[in-house]
Amino acid sequence: MSPRRNRPKGPGSSGGNGDDDDRSRYGGWQSTESWQGEDWSVRHVAGAGAEGKTYRCPGCDQMIPSGVPHVVAWPQHAGVDDRRHWHKACWNAKDRRTSRVQRSRNAPRH
Repeated sequence: MSPRRNRPKGPGSSGGNGDDDDRSRYGGWQSTESWQGEDWSVRHVAGAGAEGKTYRCPGCDQMIPSGVPHVVAWPQHAGVDDRRHWHKACWNAKDRRTSRVQRSRNAPRH
């Protein structure tokens, strides 16, 4: 038995644009921001779209638990392998942070 689909298949869904599908899947919106001389694609992910995985925020080096709203950002010229998941507050404070994350002596290096 195949799993239940939560989204009904509509006309043109098989050959449509993937951006519309991503927006409905992640429950957020996407924009372009400039940072460190580069254009970045920034997608805001709603908590409901963040189910199932945990991510490590590059801004604070802490975990983003499953189901927590966050931001996914990547340079526009890069591929999907360069996407990074940030806490919203960390992404907003990225200009005020140092370039190197400071860890305590006994902190794990993940």
